[in-house]
Amino acid sequence: FLIYLFFLLLGISGEDASLPVPQNVSILSTNMKHFLTWSPVIIQGETVRYSVEFQGEYEREYANESWIPICECSLITASVCNITEDISATVAYNLRVRADTGARRSEWGTLKGFFNRITTSLTPPLMKVIADGCHLLVELEDMGPAFQFCVLYWKKGQESRMQQKVVKEVSSVVHLDTMEAGHDYCVKAQTYVEAINRSSSFSQEQCVRAQGGTSKWLVAALVSAGFAVAAVTLPLLTWKTSKIFQYSCGPVAVLPDTLKVSEPPMQLILWDSEETEQCDLMVHVMPSEEVLRLWIQ
Repeated sequence: FLIYLFFLLLGISGEDASLPVPQNVSILSTNMKHFLTWSPVIIQGETVRYSVEFQGEYEREYANESWIPICECSLITASVCNITEDISATVAYNLRVRADTGARRSEWGTLKGFFNRITTSLTPPLMKVIADGCHLLVELEDMGPAFQFCVLYWKKGQESRMQQKVVKEVSSVVHLDTMEAGHDYCVKAQTYVEAINRSSSFSQEQCVRAQGGTSKWLVAALVSAGFAVAAVTLPLLTWKTSKIFQYSCGPVAVLPDTLKVSEPPMQLILWDSEETEQCDLMVHVMPSEEVLRLWIQ
């Protein structure tokens, strides 16, 4: 009888026992992205789900130490929760997680200590340095709107004359400087987050060499080609211009066919003199009495 009672009590206590509390609750935070993680609770033959809540400075001091559920992490099966959107202020947060199988729940597993996003781990940006002719360019990783970048660049061997450029928005390749042909230029960068007033370490420097002498040879070739074209086209243009002025200022008149004379000039002159003599012979002076008589009649 005692053995039966022992097993009966053991069965009752097994049904009513709560789930184990999630262990190893911790935060992974890199580049302003925050994740709460914990060790999974294993129950043979059952699916365990988890719910996560947070408590900020306001909830602790002005809302009776209340806790706010994270909707995206309610009854999830994964043992990780992205809390980035909920950790929106630079204050101390507390977080907790609970296991659930539907019929049973665990006690809350709470993060040891508080989490402040100011402690996030910042890494240098991925970058690519490009030499485009004599132009020094850099392509930076787009890490999100919260990030700015401080870029340092210099001519190799002249580190004391290092220059700085602050890039606030990454939309395309950034132009840094005009390089001297045949020289090496180096670049390194770090991230900066204004919301937490923190910067990462600098990346490893990357160096590129400006294309040696290519631009000078190209300029010389273009100048030579320009002189050759000018030598050929200038005389032709001058001749054509003179013709245009000649015809526009004194155009040649073309006689119609009816005014053209087919006979030689000498014959025309002789014919003209004979006609003149005949006209002179036909002309005579009429007396005034005869003119009066004819007028009266």
